[in-house]
Amino acid sequence: MIPLLEELAQANGLARDWLPAAVLVFLRVGAAMSLVPGFGEQWVPMRVRLALSVVFTMTTLPAVAGRLSGLDLLPAGAIEVAAGLILGIGLRLLIHCLQIAGAIAAQASSLAQLFGGAGVEPQPAIGHLLTIAGLALAVAFGLHVKLAALLISSYDLFPPGLRPAANEAAGWGIAHVSRSFALAFSIAAPFVLASAVYNLALGAINRAMPQLMVSFVGAPALAAGGLILLALAVAPALAIWREAVEVYLANPLAPPR
Repeated sequence: MIPLLEELAQANGLARDWLPAAVLVFLRVGAAMSLVPGFGEQWVPMRVRLALSVVFTMTTLPAVAGRLSGLDLLPAGAIEVAAGLILGIGLRLLIHCLQIAGAIAAQASSLAQLFGGAGVEPQPAIGHLLTIAGLALAVAFGLHVKLAALLISSYDLFPPGLRPAANEAAGWGIAHVSRSFALAFSIAAPFVLASAVYNLALGAINRAMPQLMVSFVGAPALAAGGLILLALAVAPALAIWREAVEVYLANPLAPPR
């Protein structure tokens, strides 16, 4: 019995040492996982998201447990939540850029009301298509592995117990929001340019033949052209988006390009 009691006492000591560190890691991981693309979507059941947070916590904890010893749980926990939210917001903005690009493309190609979005938040069909395709692509190229590496390396970017500077966080947020809109417009640029050329040509035809009802002739052509352009442009658009995701996962604090 004595060896068993000694082993239980040793296990109790290890649990006492690791439990505060596990809680702190879970706070950072859980905050990030609530916003991470794919794993943190609203249509993912809450229990699944909780289980994923626990799994990523178990993956991250052995690598960083030594850096969390001696920290007070309450103030350090608030800092850990803030660090996790910063990491998750950057990834969530990359998903929003696909939704914004889909909205711009849908409005430019008159497909905004075609097959209303089936997601939690209503959006045009093109935005829903780009979002689902982006999530599938991210998971296919190993988002879970790169996310685990990001969570571990985040303890170098945001040291435990050190509060992120408010001015630096604000500048980082503004830069990434600007990058998100710029990337969205870059993805939707073919639709905007095609729509501008089409409307100019339609206006010229209308001036040359006023008796022709160009709206009845042009609307089906615009819808068909939008679908054809979508089939041609979606692969290059997702390649550009994937590169932006990989750059962010490699260094979330780097100035966006």
